[in-house]
Amino acid sequence: MNRLELTGLATRPAQVWGGIRLVPLVREQPVEGLRLHEELYTEYGHGVVDVGPRTHYASVIPHGFVADWSGEGEQSAAYGTQLGAAAGSPAGSRPAPRTARLQRHRHHRMAKRRPGDRLRFLPLHLALEGYLSLHFGGPAIAWEEWSRQALRDGLSPRAEDAYMGWSVRGLGDALRVFEIHPGQCGVMVYAADALAAAFVLPHPDDYRLLHPSLVEDLYGELIHQYALYGAPVPEFTARIPDGPRLRSLAALRAAARECEREWAEAHDTLFAGELLDTSYAFDRVYRMGSFTLWRFLPPFLTGGAGQHIGETITDHKGQVAYLKTFRLSEAQIRRGHLLHRLADADWRLAGAAEALGTTEEEVVRRIRAAGFDSLLRARASRGNPR
Repeated sequence: MNRLELTGLATRPAQVWGGIRLVPLVREQPVEGLRLHEELYTEYGHGVVDVGPRTHYASVIPHGFVADWSGEGEQSAAYGTQLGAAAGSPAGSRPAPRTARLQRHRHHRMAKRRPGDRLRFLPLHLALEGYLSLHFGGPAIAWEEWSRQALRDGLSPRAEDAYMGWSVRGLGDALRVFEIHPGQCGVMVYAADALAAAFVLPHPDDYRLLHPSLVEDLYGELIHQYALYGAPVPEFTARIPDGPRLRSLAALRAAARECEREWAEAHDTLFAGELLDTSYAFDRVYRMGSFTLWRFLPPFLTGGAGQHIGETITDHKGQVAYLKTFRLSEAQIRRGHLLHRLADADWRLAGAAEALGTTEEEVVRRIRAAGFDSLLRARASRGNPR
């Protein structure tokens, strides 16, 4: 498995609100045997996740998802899953964004088994932690270029910036205004026609419940800037060239369906091509009966199209039941590319410079520009193992 296959999902015409474009994804049949529900942390703020010995992940974590493969259907909301408002709140409401008195919620592991056939995981943070842990251990050989801190602590701490969805201009309004299609199980979110995120669920009822949660997700700096400064994008408009010559409703219906097919083909090959045509490195997180939870990383190729990290649940045939993605910025792609080259060269600057087709001095400059200055000695030079 090295690609994302959205088999069973059909693309519907886009909905546009200013610079935000939402592309609905519809299933003819729900994925059998899996349901996803939300676990709201109503007093949310800074969440801390224990991911390993003396290793923690910290971020704003407003909610978790609970995957249920027990086959109990709607009864799967049990075991502490909160499916809507907190007690005393209006039905369907969500906690307001908090800017003060943030509280800290501590989680044990990114994905944790719950009673019965259920798994709680932290959506999107599972993928972001995978990116932050990329070559986290740092140099494995004590080349003289690396500082004592690098040899002792590796890349700890590592941090990346992101924006909450409610700060992405127009996103909240778009999600609130547009209707949800019958059978809709997902959506592609674009800002200034740059793919910001893909979100897919196994069942239409799950999507209706979790549709508002997109404003609580994290989005990259590029998406925030595109939404803030980008011009409104063109709306989807269906034009039937032979309209005047159509003599029946059946002919008009067939022409309209052809327009939908052309739009879907254009979207899947042009708009979403950067996500669907990329080869990923998948890391299995948890096996859930006939389903598997994965997180994935892109190849970190510089100078090309946008690249995404994410997490997915697939069935035994590889069909995507759940998907959530995060678009990396160019700087984040360059950091991933540089770390891969350093690790492939066993963290020897000469080997990394050769792989990158440049000089050791330029590699040092890139390391500093990437924010990894603390890894280097004050005067990094060509090194030998001590």
